[in-house]
Amino acid sequence: MARRTKRPPFTRTLSLEPLSRTCSHCGGTLWAGYDASRTITTLEHVTRLTLSVRRCHNPACPRHRKPIRPEEEGAWALPNGEFGLDVIALIGTLRYREHRSIPEIHRALQERNVAIAQRTVTYLLERYEELLALRLAEATRLKHILKQQGHVILALDGLQPYRNHDVLWVLRDTLSGEVLLARSLDSSRQDDLADLLREVKDALPVPIQAVISDAQRPIRLAVQKVLPDVPHQLCQ
Repeated sequence: MARRTKRPPFTRTLSLEPLSRTCSHCGGTLWAGYDASRTITTLEHVTRLTLSVRRCHNPACPRHRKPIRPEEEGAWALPNGEFGLDVIALIGTLRYREHRSIPEIHRALQERNVAIAQRTVTYLLERYEELLALRLAEATRLKHILKQQGHVILALDGLQPYRNHDVLWVLRDTLSGEVLLARSLDSSRQDDLADLLREVKDALPVPIQAVISDAQRPIRLAVQKVLPDVPHQLCQ
């Protein structure tokens, strides 16, 4: 979506790099490729991300010279998006939990010093609705991408813009950057998260090679329950 107003200056910078220096396909070394950058507007900051992108130089590898971007990048925003997932989660909460209109949501974001146009609020609400409507079992394009890839590295992120409000859980593949499933839940119970993991596992056409998440106890227990043999890397 084209921006018609000047982007606000960033208020902080952050560098991200892939968690592993080893290719998940062939086990070879991932070499530094190039640096990329994105500016993401969240509820708290306008953050300039510097992304270290790596490549596998093994000619026999199916990921030969393809960019390997930092796994954490997708926890910030949707691909090509400039507003954080926390902004999208808040818009969804205000619309469907508090039944606010688009102008009211726009005003609420401005009161939180989020520089955003009203038409962008409408656009992000549509993205929120698309996320919740996604069904991996019916997503032919996505399944084709994953089959070519051969496996998935699954990341699990929970966004709760308001305390005691619903949590937007996003499950994504870090290799392709694709969102596999998103659900708004009124809790972070182990059984609820296990149901999400099971839904993704059952719908995937390829195996889950690893899981990446923060160290919340319900997440760790849910992963142990549904994916007991899959390595689980914990992030800060």
